[in-house]
Amino acid sequence: MTSGGNAGSSRAGNLSVPNFPGASSYCSEIVELPISELRPSDSPPRTAGENTAHTRLLAESTTAPAPIVVRRATMQVVDGWHRLCAARLRGETSIAAVFFDGGSEEAFVLAVKLNTAHGLPLSLAERKAAALRILMSYPDWSDRAVAAIAGVSPKTVSAIRRRSPGEIPHATSRVGRNGVRHQFGPQGRQRAAEMFTADPTASARKVAVAAGISVTTAKDVRKRLHSGRNPVPLRRSTPATADRSATPPVPAAQRMITAEMLLKLRKDPSLRFSETGRKLLRWLEFPFDDDVELADVIGDIPSHCAPRLAELAQRRSRDMHRLAQLLDQHTRGAFSA
Repeated sequence: MTSGGNAGSSRAGNLSVPNFPGASSYCSEIVELPISELRPSDSPPRTAGENTAHTRLLAESTTAPAPIVVRRATMQVVDGWHRLCAARLRGETSIAAVFFDGGSEEAFVLAVKLNTAHGLPLSLAERKAAALRILMSYPDWSDRAVAAIAGVSPKTVSAIRRRSPGEIPHATSRVGRNGVRHQFGPQGRQRAAEMFTADPTASARKVAVAAGISVTTAKDVRKRLHSGRNPVPLRRSTPATADRSATPPVPAAQRMITAEMLLKLRKDPSLRFSETGRKLLRWLEFPFDDDVELADVIGDIPSHCAPRLAELAQRRSRDMHRLAQLLDQHTRGAFSA
């Protein structure tokens, strides 16, 4: 890369950017822009700011960096701030770039998407925060679409959506990764069930298009029919979903406290290096991820298994309660000794 050049001067080459729902067109012609005219984003997905060690690493690299992305309307850097800092550190006065002509929210989505493809990775907390912001701007995007952009799992996006009903506007349909809009409600699943019943060899994609649902949903309907279950999960089709409000979800702060307590216990050598301590820690580990709602897990359990699973859960609950009592007694005895 040369250190000179005029703003707007053409430069050969193309920038390939992954597609995402609602993406605006951007200019793929590479130009040379003066570094002095470029500004950082007002709200970048990376909240930690510049990583000086990464900037030095890029400045010392002999490999030509990819062009940065600049929002034309504001001259703010959408993607490539570390590359710009590295060029400045090398004493260069201009940098190769391409212009993006979308709005601020579209620029944010592009910044997150590009970061998942290259560069210094975002932290998990930053990726979750990015997913929340994307959902606030595009509530009708599917969990899979947002997950592919933010670099998290669809289950994580689903959990973020459930925990933030006041921040994320309600949507009556979802746009998938392929840009196809799918309506909510049991009608699509019921239509798919009728089609699979009439023609068990029908492809999931064909049924999905005809029923107005996603291919993933069509496959789930087919799987449910094969296992003798209702093609429409009870939590989506009956008033049973109202029972969820009676059992409030575990607050994020409480989950964080539990995770921190377990982390400290795992680091304690008196537990780590004894067989009894390791068994106890494994026993205290929660079987599901923090992002999993127990109501969702129960909704997919066959009804004939529910009584035995409930009995087992109650037995485990009594065991845990007994363990807590013994630990309390042990603690009181230690302090009174």
